[in-house]
Amino acid sequence: MFRSSDHEDSKKGFQMDRRKFLKAGVASALTAGMVGAMNVLPAEAAEAVKNTAGPQTGAKSKLHPVVDYGGSSVSFVEHNDQWLGTTKIVGTIKPYHEAEQGFYMANRGKYSPEAQQGFYHYKFVMKHPFGAAIAQFAMSLMAPQMVSGQPSPQKLPIPDPEQMSQHIKDAAYFLRADEVGIGKMPEYAYYTHKAPSQDDLLKDDLSKSIPVTERLPYVIVVMIDQHLETMLASTGYDGISASQSMRSYHTTGVVAVILANYIRGLGYNARAHHFTNYASVMPPLIMAAGMGELSRTGDCTVHPRLGFRHKVAAVTTDLPLVPDKPIDFGLLDFCRVCAKCADNCPSGAITQDRDLVEYNGYMRWNSDFKKCTEFRVTNKEGSSCGRCMKVCPWNSKEKSWFHTAGTWIGSKGEASASLLKKIDDMFGYGEEQIERYKWWLEWPERYDVSALKH
Repeated sequence: MFRSSDHEDSKKGFQMDRRKFLKAGVASALTAGMVGAMNVLPAEAAEAVKNTAGPQTGAKSKLHPVVDYGGSSVSFVEHNDQWLGTTKIVGTIKPYHEAEQGFYMANRGKYSPEAQQGFYHYKFVMKHPFGAAIAQFAMSLMAPQMVSGQPSPQKLPIPDPEQMSQHIKDAAYFLRADEVGIGKMPEYAYYTHKAPSQDDLLKDDLSKSIPVTERLPYVIVVMIDQHLETMLASTGYDGISASQSMRSYHTTGVVAVILANYIRGLGYNARAHHFTNYASVMPPLIMAAGMGELSRTGDCTVHPRLGFRHKVAAVTTDLPLVPDKPIDFGLLDFCRVCAKCADNCPSGAITQDRDLVEYNGYMRWNSDFKKCTEFRVTNKEGSSCGRCMKVCPWNSKEKSWFHTAGTWIGSKGEASASLLKKIDDMFGYGEEQIERYKWWLEWPERYDVSALKH
C-alpha cells in the first residue's frame, strides 16, 4: 500500500521545488525540448473527431464566456451512434439496475461481510463527524418531491433554444456551479430500476425496486471542484476524503434540485439526479455534456482542468436546449502511458493494462470496482478513498504558465504524455503538503467501522 512516508530518501532527491525551477528559467528550456512531440493526434479517437477548429459547441455563458480547460488542447466530437465522445461503442449498451452499482452490491452482501457493514447507512462516511454533518444535509434532498414533480400547466414559449441554453448555464453558475454543460441524454444511461431501501438491500430483496420509465431528450450537468488545497494536504484516503466528496455532492445536489424546480415552473419536465437520488449513471452524462473523458480507472471521468477532483449532479429535461459537443483532450493516449493511478491505488483495483477491452458494449479499461468499493467502505485509516484523484497529473495543482503549458503538451499524444508524467514525478506532484494546507482534525479511533454503533 502506498504511503508518502515510505518513499526512499533517494527518490525524494529527484524531486524539484517548482518555484525554484520556474525562477531558474529551466522550465523554458525543458518546454522547448518537448515541442517536437506535440503533433500526435490521439489514435484511439481520431476517427471520432469531426471538428477541431475551436469551441464551436453549444451556447456560451455570459458569466463564464470562456470555458476553462486548464490549458488542455481540446477538440470537439460530433454526436453519433458509434462514439460517446472518445468512448467507442462496439455493441448494445445494456442499462442496469441501480442495485448493481458497487456500493449497493456491498450493501446486499455480494462482497465481504466487512464491506456490507461498512456501507450500511453510509457508515464509511459517517465515521468522520465532519463528513457525517455534510452527508446528513445532503440526504435532506433525497425525497422524491425534491427531485421531480409535475410541471406548471402554463408552458412558457421558448422561441430561442440557444438563448435558453445560455440562460440555464448562467443560472447554474449563479448558483455556484464550477462548470456546467448540456448534452443529449443517452437513453442507455438510465437505470432500469431504482434500488429499494437500504434495509431491503441488506436482505438482498429487490422486489420493491421502482422501474425507471423517464425518457427525456436533454441533460444539464453541473460540476463542483472538491477543493484544491484540501486535496494537496490529503493522502487521498484519510479522514477528509469522504468529506471532500460530500461537500461537492451536496452543492451539486442543491444546484440540480433548484434548476429542475425552476424548469418545471416554466412548464417543462425536469428531474434532478444527485448523490442521494439518481435515476441514471453519471459518466455517460458527463461525456455527453462535453465535460470529460473516461479514464484508466474504468468508468470514472477526468475533466481537462479538474482531473478527478470533481463531483456532478444532473437535470434531465425536455426544455428546448442546444447541446454541447463531447470533448477530446487526448486522455486516452495519456492514460495509456501514465498509470500513476494504478501505481498508487491502495486496493490494486486499477488495471496496469495498456489496452482497453470491451465491456457491456463499449471500450474501457478493465478496472475492478469490487476491490475499489471494498477498500473505500472498509478503510481503517480514514473515510473512503480518493488516491487516484490525488495523484492524477491532470489535476490543476497550481495556476502557473508552466502547468498550463504542461497540460497542453500532455494532451498532444503518447510521446508528450510520457514527458508530462515524468515532469509530474520530478516535481513531486501527488505528494502530500500536510504542513502547509491541512486544516481538518483526525479521529482514528472512529475509522474502524466495526467499532461504531448505528
